[in-house]
Amino acid sequence: MAGADVLTVGDGDFKKEVLESSEPVLVDFWATWCAPCRAIAPTIDALATQYKGQLKVAKIDIDQNQDTPQQYGIRSIPTLLVFKGGKVVDQIVGSVPRSKIEEAVKKAL
Repeated sequence: MAGADVLTVGDGDFKKEVLESSEPVLVDFWATWCAPCRAIAPTIDALATQYKGQLKVAKIDIDQNQDTPQQYGIRSIPTLLVFKGGKVVDQIVGSVPRSKIEEAVKKAL
């Protein structure tokens, strides 16, 4: 359920792909049964393509990977976390307009 420019990560490669990334990373915590997650998926895919080379975009399925969401206190989905230098610099919870997500992305670039 991820676009061509969106990376699918799990508990095993989260540290390498997200925390150790040289570029900012937008991580989408989602699940297949979550309708709001599916609603924002096209926006996530579009931003991944638009900011390719400047921003890494990753999705993590919270049903198949429970350690990472627990570590970051993910209680409702979709939750988007923006990481920069291995630290969370922004958080968005719920299905929000593209402009709000893009604003968080631009702040991290």
